[in-house]
Amino acid sequence: MLVLEYKAAVKPSQSKAVDEAIRTSQFVRNKVLRYWMDNRGIGKKQLYQYNTQLRAEYAFVKDLNSHACQASVENVERAISRFFDNCKKNKPGKKGYPKFKTDARSVEYKTSGWKLHPTKRRITFSDKKGIGELKLLGKWDIHAYPVDLIKRVRIVRRADGYYVQFCVKVDIITESRAGDSEVGLDVGLEYFYSDSNGHHEENPRFLRKAEKSIKHAQRRIYTKEKGKNNRRKAKGRYARKHLRVSRQRDEHAKRVARNVCEANAFVAYEDLNVKGLVRNRRLAKSISDVAWSAFRRWLEYFAVKFNTQVVAVPPHYTSQKCSSCGNIVKKTLSTRTHTCKCGCVLQRDVNAAINILSKAKSTGGHPGSNAWGVGTATLVGASLVEQVATLSQESPCL
Repeated sequence: MLVLEYKAAVKPSQSKAVDEAIRTSQFVRNKVLRYWMDNRGIGKKQLYQYNTQLRAEYAFVKDLNSHACQASVENVERAISRFFDNCKKNKPGKKGYPKFKTDARSVEYKTSGWKLHPTKRRITFSDKKGIGELKLLGKWDIHAYPVDLIKRVRIVRRADGYYVQFCVKVDIITESRAGDSEVGLDVGLEYFYSDSNGHHEENPRFLRKAEKSIKHAQRRIYTKEKGKNNRRKAKGRYARKHLRVSRQRDEHAKRVARNVCEANAFVAYEDLNVKGLVRNRRLAKSISDVAWSAFRRWLEYFAVKFNTQVVAVPPHYTSQKCSSCGNIVKKTLSTRTHTCKCGCVLQRDVNAAINILSKAKSTGGHPGSNAWGVGTATLVGASLVEQVATLSQESPCL
């Protein structure tokens, strides 16, 4: 699957219509979820039958395209399946019990309710919400794909406007690698990552650099009177600053992951529990800013594109173990140099990267990667199907 995203030129009247479609989609999802909570044991068939009842009972639900309503039901269905799968697998911690949405930002259509202009630079939504024709702005060439291959269309509301995403059913075209070497990666906060060859990728710290401007924008919100237009504008400026940081992180992670997979035939990296690490209140902001999870997901995607084998390695003792003799050398986080009695002196993260690569190779790794294999033109894993339709698939762990 490939996702092509276009900025949409939206008029004020169309903006209200899109917001109404999003609210209706959220309403259907929450009503179906409540129906499941009140009637435990019901299956997919009953959920879709209840959706039909909602369309007959509420006129504003009937105004939304039927396939868009079905997409909301599918969202609930996947959330329920994910919850029960986590219970069966005895996943530690919270199992992800389905929750109600309070601030939905997208509405998804399937194969009906929309029509592309012959130039493929405009799209018309034909349901009764009144969205009408939207002009598409962007560089992605959708002309290369037949309309029959477009399986989903989503309208997304962000801080800087509205976007239209097309989910196109195509196979990923593999590319040849520039090199066939092997590398181990140790991610960190001092450097974005350090590899087993001694290279350090600088940590860009996008949030830290923009933090002063973001805090100023946040303070400006509270100087405006509640309920007034100026306060709404101040909130928009604040949200756009955060959106810019998010995009910077993702673009950086994508660029670095592509370079790593293009230059190496075998990549080993840490299988970190980022969700658990951000519970450290002293380091949570720095960990979130470095975007380890985004980097891992892009590694898994480009592994398929360049036919690179990626292996996730448990991080236990990779920093304490000497990469030369195997002895355990205890260190605190503030100790940045690994010094062993065998005479090995290395930068701490480089020593860990060598251990990660050795651990991956000593166990034989896995024959190939179980990466997503989903092409994306927007956010990582941004396929309309992958974002809300499937569970996260990860590369093999040792």
